[in-house]
Amino acid sequence: MSAKLKVECYAGYKANQRPCAFSLGKKKRKVTEIMDQWYGPDHTYFKVVADDANTYILRYGEKDDRWELVFFNEGNYPGELSPGIGKDATS
Repeated sequence: MSAKLKVECYAGYKANQRPCAFSLGKKKRKVTEIMDQWYGPDHTYFKVVADDANTYILRYGEKDDRWELVFFNEGNYPGELSPGIGKDATS
């Protein structure tokens, strides 16, 4: 399940090019690092580290102009992540 959130973005050659900050409820987080970015059939994904040192995966759907939080990990996780899959997907 994903959570809705409000995202502030850098807009360069296109709108919502990359996230700069996001709010989940009343808490606002500044994006300090974009660790990865990839494209799905209908969405663009951003693996980011916020100013709270936590890792988030944010998904943007251009068709419906909607951002969602699809993954959260406390602390800076060094491994590879896919949406909805944690460190050990076999257990």
